[in-house]
Amino acid sequence: MGDGVIIGVFDTGIWPESKSFSDEGLGPIPSRWKGFCESGKRFKPRIHCNRKIIGARWFVDGFVADYDQPLNTSANQEFLSPRDANGHGTHTASTAAGGFVENVSYKGLGLGTVRGGAPRARLAIYKVCWNVLGGWCSAADVLKAFDEAIHDGVDVLSLSLGYPPPLFSDTDERDGIAIGSFHAVTKGITVVCSAGNGGPSSQTVLNTSPWILNVAASTIDRAFLTPITLGNNKTFLGEATFAGKEIGFRSLIYPEAKGLDPNSAGVCQSLSVNPSMVSGKVVLCFTSMTLSAVISAAEVVKEAGGVGLIVAKNPSNNFYPCADDAFPCIEVDYEIGTRILYYIRSARFPIVKLSASKTIVGKPVSAKVAFFSSRGPNPKAPAILKPDIAAPGVSILAATSPLDRFQDDGYVMYSGTSMSAPHVAGIVALLKTIHPDWSPAAFRSALVTTAWRNHPSGFPIFAEGSPRKLANPFDFGGGIANPNGAADPGLVYDMGTADYINYLCAMDYNSTAISSLTGQSTVCPGEEPSILNINLPSITIPNLRNSTTLTRTVTNVGASTSIYRAVIEPPFGTSVSVKPNVLVFNRKTKKLTFSVTVTTAHQVNTGYFFGSITWTDGVHSVRSPLSVRTEILQTL
Repeated sequence: MGDGVIIGVFDTGIWPESKSFSDEGLGPIPSRWKGFCESGKRFKPRIHCNRKIIGARWFVDGFVADYDQPLNTSANQEFLSPRDANGHGTHTASTAAGGFVENVSYKGLGLGTVRGGAPRARLAIYKVCWNVLGGWCSAADVLKAFDEAIHDGVDVLSLSLGYPPPLFSDTDERDGIAIGSFHAVTKGITVVCSAGNGGPSSQTVLNTSPWILNVAASTIDRAFLTPITLGNNKTFLGEATFAGKEIGFRSLIYPEAKGLDPNSAGVCQSLSVNPSMVSGKVVLCFTSMTLSAVISAAEVVKEAGGVGLIVAKNPSNNFYPCADDAFPCIEVDYEIGTRILYYIRSARFPIVKLSASKTIVGKPVSAKVAFFSSRGPNPKAPAILKPDIAAPGVSILAATSPLDRFQDDGYVMYSGTSMSAPHVAGIVALLKTIHPDWSPAAFRSALVTTAWRNHPSGFPIFAEGSPRKLANPFDFGGGIANPNGAADPGLVYDMGTADYINYLCAMDYNSTAISSLTGQSTVCPGEEPSILNINLPSITIPNLRNSTTLTRTVTNVGASTSIYRAVIEPPFGTSVSVKPNVLVFNRKTKKLTFSVTVTTAHQVNTGYFFGSITWTDGVHSVRSPLSVRTEILQTL
């Protein structure tokens, strides 16, 4: 369960009193740990650190310099200490390594025992983000925290942070995550980062450096279904966290406007209602926005005396609870919302009944890539596949700060790639206990090549979007993380500092910039390395013209004597060959290199087509996603 592994979390701090951070049953702090706990407002190391929270630091100087004014802790509800006022850091820390806590639910929903990915791992907290302007983290503070975390002796770092587009270059000091993580990875520390919440639009993925393990968000096989029964006896299922008493049949309205746009009054974020129209009634509204629209509409309807809200929005499984669990705000997709609207417009006296939410687990709820999860291709380096992997990131129940307006008895459900990254940090901690000598690249490779692309029933994984579609590598990298498969991957695509320098040279960064990043004099070879040859567990060819050949090297981490054969799934309109197509490993041969030649029949510029190359020995299936886009140059 991750015992002995130290997970560092860069975030908004921690609420140490949460039961998720009890050190009951844990042994002594690992002797190699060099870190410490730092005191501050409402945080005393002797009281608030233990054998679970073994480090807690806070970094604010860079933020204050960038913010250009003193941090008003009372106005922003903040603590100059590792204490978490926001709740985000507590949530991510407990998701990565929270201990077992029984009988936890969110307003009665999702009841069970809560635990983190590696419940016996230790936590080192680095507060680099502050509860100002919606949460802000200075690059200087992030870099300083990386320095301290490397010195302290963490094994894994979890960062649910990212700088918005346009992306900085890998050598730009304004991207403290790219630069700091390079140094951490060269010291053997795996850095796990969230992919961002810019989906489902393409090219929105953040934290794209090849040394970072980048995580997209998936839904889980759980839903909180809430019946909506209309006066015509039709029942629709929405999603909500409505734990109050059933709202018996009440009048149902949709605000109509006069003038050029009759629907303008029914837009959730600018709902136009008055008490005489809404009092005692349920309101339907439509939005293309998310959290702020749901919250503002709920407040408007409640203030006007309404008893419930139905929000029609983009089809997706993530939903946003109202702050008041007794007031139902039930979310449905546009199709159901439109059918409810037609009922309102056709019925003389439209009425509706809203029932309490129920927790549904398993069939027929299957995992999908979340609507909001940022997608590839990588805007900075299209040949480097990002995201790498997906993990649960929708309606994740974990600990939070009691100052969190949505919390219920210290726990809350949040959605975002912020929630998926600590899942993978926890998985890496588990893998680290089995394979203590693996490099960060080996952990990434093991996860990518063994990931789930199908539901256990064989049903393929979809990606939420407009419309829903089959998920591809730009949605979820290798697939949804499969911890048990990653524990025994058979082969890994390993990388070290020299490979990352080859990438920097292939990106055409100048020697001065690369030397500044690496901290040592670095000169790129005369012949620029091909970015297609970077030893990733995936292959992405963004501009294939006729034919191209690239190489990969695999390291055997399974049985010392084994034979692997290549199984090729070529992308549409391409032919793919692998030489050699049989790899023979023995006690002397641990690493083998092979070449891949991809030829296209397309005579037009295309979008991406997807396939795979899988090495199998009959026990292991080591699958690399293959993404190809043809580009036919025309002379002008």
